[in-house]
Amino acid sequence: MNVQIQTVHFDADSKLIDHVNKKIQKLNTFYDRIVSVDVFLKLDNIAHQIKDKIAEIKVRVPRQDLFVKHESKSFEESFDLAFDSLVAQIKKQKEKKFQ
Repeated sequence: MNVQIQTVHFDADSKLIDHVNKKIQKLNTFYDRIVSVDVFLKLDNIAHQIKDKIAEIKVRVPRQDLFVKHESKSFEESFDLAFDSLVAQIKKQKEKKFQ
């Protein structure tokens, strides 16, 4: 599984990158045929809102791409919410596949 983490409009510290990597490695327990994962962590400078930290996760699996996006007041929270949504999508996809 190829993992790429990109940050937009800010530089991520090692603690945030480690948090993301640790969670992404858990994806293999839900689906073992993941080809690649792209994580985008963005700081929305234009909006200047409370929820201006954006996490996007794109997962490539054979014959399909899964995508989630969440916004909140911290990158960790945004990523965790996006990760939980992604796990739900993966589980739903596996159920469809085996029916």
